[in-house]
Amino acid sequence: MNTNKSTPSKADILVVDDKPDNLRLLSTMLTEQGYKVRKVISGELALKACQIMPPDLILLDINMPNMSGYIVCQKLKSCSETQDIPVIFISALDDVVDKVEAFSRGGADYITKPFEIQEVLARVKNQLTIRELQKKLQKQNALLSQEIKERQRAEAKLQKVNQELHRLATLDGLTQVANRRCFDEYFNLEWRRLQREKAPLSLILCDVDYFKLYNDTYGHLAGDGCLKQVAQTIHATLKRPADLVARYGGEEFAIILPNTSVEGAIHVAELVQQNIKELQIVHSQSSVSEIVTLSMGVSCIIPQLNLAPNQLIDVTDEALYAAKAQGRNRLVTKILEIDREHQ
Repeated sequence: MNTNKSTPSKADILVVDDKPDNLRLLSTMLTEQGYKVRKVISGELALKACQIMPPDLILLDINMPNMSGYIVCQKLKSCSETQDIPVIFISALDDVVDKVEAFSRGGADYITKPFEIQEVLARVKNQLTIRELQKKLQKQNALLSQEIKERQRAEAKLQKVNQELHRLATLDGLTQVANRRCFDEYFNLEWRRLQREKAPLSLILCDVDYFKLYNDTYGHLAGDGCLKQVAQTIHATLKRPADLVARYGGEEFAIILPNTSVEGAIHVAELVQQNIKELQIVHSQSSVSEIVTLSMGVSCIIPQLNLAPNQLIDVTDEALYAAKAQGRNRLVTKILEIDREHQ
């Protein structure tokens, strides 16, 4: 046996020809080259052989009874399991139109009879090499596709983890509303945006009245529960996605209201006070009420280049201080040097 070591070994080749002499000749020369050869004498048998075990390559005659090689090739190319098998036509038909027809039906190559053995072997080897490279490329593409999917899943998981970490980093652990860090980031962000849009930014600072006495009377566990209720009530009162409530200090909360006039901010503050009142959280040591109440400072400004964000915070803090000084359980509005009290 004269096996050519550079030829892909043990490739499975199906030879289809209705002439026994051609079958024997092709089978002999291919077997001598180390190929595994199967022989059939009709198109119908060729299709069945491919269904049972798809070959690596097909040598196909065109002129056969009942079913021509053109039809066989067309049927093979229309089936997902056999469409990638290279087909080399071997035919006595030598017209250009015949060759064009063969390639239009899906043929990979065309050899005219009578054929030269070396030419057949060279063309067979070439198609098998191409097919082997195609398989490798398909395998690499499949591996790459899988790797991309795995990387996308990993990136999605990482993004989800990062989002959760960011949420935790900007969330107050006790009250489950935004923390001071989140307030600072969002306040500065909205300040810059509204500065560009020349639109109003309102701020409300709230303080739970006599909260130290509440803690001393009912204990820190009850105090924590009180802060949770207050925080969640404020959060539920805010209806717009852009509005934000944050725990600003121990018993102090801040409400950011973008694109909101002072009248709108006062309305929100009144709703918050009313909703806190409806909680009916008993506070026997309060000097202003038998239930938990809030003191509130309200301020509004249109951010400008010559103003610092802290100026709005300072003015609102002054309004909150004034509300406490005036007896608590009230809201005071302060805009620049103008004080407005709303009880």
